[in-house]
Formats: sequence, C-alpha cells, structure tokens
Amino acid sequence: MDLTLWQYQFRIIMLGDSTVGKSSMLKRYTEDLFLETINQTVGVDFYVHFLEVEPGTRVKLQFWDTAGQERFRSVTRSYYRNSVGGLLVFDVANRASFEHVREWHAEVCEHVTPHAVLFVLVGHKSDREAERAVSRAEAERLAAQLGAPYVEASARTGHNIRAAFELLARRVYQGLLSGEVRPREGWDGVKSSAPQTHQLPKTSGPERPASTCPC
Repeated sequence: MDLTLWQYQFRIIMLGDSTVGKSSMLKRYTEDLFLETINQTVGVDFYVHFLEVEPGTRVKLQFWDTAGQERFRSVTRSYYRNSVGGLLVFDVANRASFEHVREWHAEVCEHVTPHAVLFVLVGHKSDREAERAVSRAEAERLAAQLGAPYVEASARTGHNIRAAFELLARRVYQGLLSGEVRPREGWDGVKSSAPQTHQLPKTSGPERPASTCPC
C-alpha cells in the first residue's frame, strides 16, 4: 500500500522534562532504533509515522518532540494549540520529572482553548526497576486524576513503546468517531485528506478514558 495515502493526520506533542527520554521513545517507535546517547532536543524536532487504526483507515501521525528545558518553553508553547494528542512522559527513576507532570498538563490545557487535547501518561525507562523512584500505583493514581490512561515503557528494550503511541492515536481516532474531536479550519491538530467527502464510520464500542482539554 502506498504510505503517502492517508485519511487523517493527527498532530501529537511530546511533553515532559529534559532527559526523560522523549526522543528515544520516538526513535524506537518510528525507526525501531535505540541509541545509548542521543543529542538533547533544542526547540522542537519533527517525526512522521503511519498507522492503520482500523482496516482501510490509515492515519499520518505527526509528532512534535519538544525540548524540556525552561529556556525553550516560549518556543514549544507555540505548538500546543495545534496538537490533538499529548504524551506526558516522566522517568520512573526520576522523582522530580514525575512531580512536574501536572505542570506540563496544566500548561498545555492553558494554551489549547477552545480545542481538545487527549493525553496518555507514560512512565518511561521501566527497565530501570532497581532505581525506581515512582511506584506504579502512585503513577496510576495521578493518571486517574488527570483522566488519562497510564503505560510503563522502555525505549531501551522496546517494551510497550508501540502500545503507548498507538493507544493515544486510537484514542484520538475514537474521539473523531464520537464527535469529541473535530477537524476545524485553521487548526492543525487534525486534518482530513478529503474533508468534504470522507465520512466517518460509526463507533463500534467504548474506548479507554483519556484526559481532554479544556480542563
């Protein structure tokens, strides 16, 4: 199948402190590669991946990998408004990165109005079990408070990397089916390849809950 053909484009933003492994997650998902050292993101990096969310429906996933450092925040904020999905990432061995998740979530919510953003919370570097500083139960409680699913993943081993990204992509697609998310003129969060003619199928059942904004 020609990978240039897609019905929808979803713009997804990576959120979290510097060094939590956002770039490593994207590298593993889009190229199935893991690098022991990876250059720190400066500003925003861009990735593309294609996913068939159901038979006959192909989605172009456009990922924006944001720098976690405060000095780049004015640059990264400009990308929030045009995103429909957000992966909130923390390092399970870094307590501070977990404590900052609420700040990342609140900041996005503040900037997306009147659009909706759907979230998934990811506890990254799950291979570092011996160094764990955040329990799964505690992370699950935070996810529940944010209304987001929780996944633990490791770019090093590949564990749950695909599951994390595709959970969010399919959640956005279900949002389209239900009307929770709609393509809008002048908004790049969701684009349709044929907005005047492509008809959304009816949803086939419930989906796991995810956080939305406005919050």
